[in-house]
Amino acid sequence: MGDLNQFNFVRANIDKFREPYLEIGTRYGLTQKMRDLFPNSEYIGLDMEDGPGVDIVLDLTKDFLSVDKILGGKRFNTIFCLSVLEHCGNPFLMAENITRLLNPRGVVYVSAPFSWKFHAYPCDYWRFTPEGIKRLFPELAFDSQTDNMSTSEIGDTRSIDDTLCSIRFSVSNSLDQKKYAMAVTTAIIKLLRRFGFAPWLLKYRYLFPPVMINMVGMKR
Repeated sequence: MGDLNQFNFVRANIDKFREPYLEIGTRYGLTQKMRDLFPNSEYIGLDMEDGPGVDIVLDLTKDFLSVDKILGGKRFNTIFCLSVLEHCGNPFLMAENITRLLNPRGVVYVSAPFSWKFHAYPCDYWRFTPEGIKRLFPELAFDSQTDNMSTSEIGDTRSIDDTLCSIRFSVSNSLDQKKYAMAVTTAIIKLLRRFGFAPWLLKYRYLFPPVMINMVGMKR
């Protein structure tokens, strides 16, 4: 799959990725552009359904012997798993199989939503925190200097921290951070709260924009 922020993440960290490449979930998104970043390289696109950019049709939640047989025992130095885990009924098994498909010191680029709208392709099950991704891939060492989070706005990427891009409606906090526009917005929201305007939205002290977690892990 993949969106433009994920594509830009790969391009910015391209020196971390080596062939052979495996991309999971290539029926949708920027598959062809991602593949084009690695011309003349061994690059396999995989999905549960056939379609553009799909070289192998395979469900990575099958038992590993079946997965390994379909892939011909092949191992990879780079695996891209972008906007896929939330659609997987058994992400722990998928993560285990992905890890087993890696060569020693191979890397996985995982991008998964922390907060995002419901999007069924065909099903949408999960949302993830950075710690949750680490729990899925216990044999990988993740690079905190590379990892980031991105919103749905193109180019809006940030280092991963405990805020996870949350918008906090606090006048004093906004003034402390010299976010004067946010301080004014918060004051207006508090005024609207007092008059009972849109309580289904404005009663909350903070909100989350759409946020993707982007992490690169190396097999130990």
